[in-house]
Amino acid sequence: MGTWISTWTADPADPADPALPVLLCLPPAGAGCQQFRAWQPALEGTAQVYGVQLPGRENRWREPMPDTFDEAVEAIAAELVSTVGSRPLIVFGHSFGGLLGYEVSRRVTPRALVVSGCRAPGHWTGAGRGIVDDGEELDKLFDTADLDPRLLDEDTRALMVGMLRKDAQLSLSYVHKPGTRLSVPVHAWGADGDETVSAADLDGWAAVTTGGFTRHTTTGGHHAVLRRPQPVLDHLSALLRGEGASLTPTA
Repeated sequence: MGTWISTWTADPADPADPALPVLLCLPPAGAGCQQFRAWQPALEGTAQVYGVQLPGRENRWREPMPDTFDEAVEAIAAELVSTVGSRPLIVFGHSFGGLLGYEVSRRVTPRALVVSGCRAPGHWTGAGRGIVDDGEELDKLFDTADLDPRLLDEDTRALMVGMLRKDAQLSLSYVHKPGTRLSVPVHAWGADGDETVSAADLDGWAAVTTGGFTRHTTTGGHHAVLRRPQPVLDHLSALLRGEGASLTPTA
């Protein structure tokens, strides 16, 4: 079995400072974490970037998907604890990755949780059903309006659809159990042209924490934050520097 967490440094011959804060990035449904590799140079000297890699994609292509959402979360959290230890941690998740990031955060307590294009946990009932049932949500989730068609040929699209449906099926096993709220700041990013996640879906994140909530808006569709990441990278850099979230290592 492969590992659930990947990391990169700008120079493989020069390992990252083990005292640096950690940014944990969780990708959207149907995607792998290699897209976050480009964030490491942008955050060099500020954080070490880790990506969560679910089975069935990229370097874990041949591995079977977990049976349930909770199984995936427990595996991620366990590996994260052994990998990161007491280092300061910020969790970032996009779309389905935001939901995973929230449940991971309930187990490891980061300094802040940042989500983008993601419904609040209490708004996930049935989310993904349209994808599994071959509905009309695929193009909305692919956010193809501003995507170069050469990047989404028929074979590539077929692979993405297959993986997206598997992740959507996994999301249907999710049941939100409110319980104890987070005690850390939660930041939710949305896009004004996102047809799948509304402002109300984002505002629902306020209910999951006692640590404060802020909603941010950018321009574009569902994947705007990932396709034009500079605004969110600037925001994450500030949090990682301790602006708006204490980054004192835990004991």
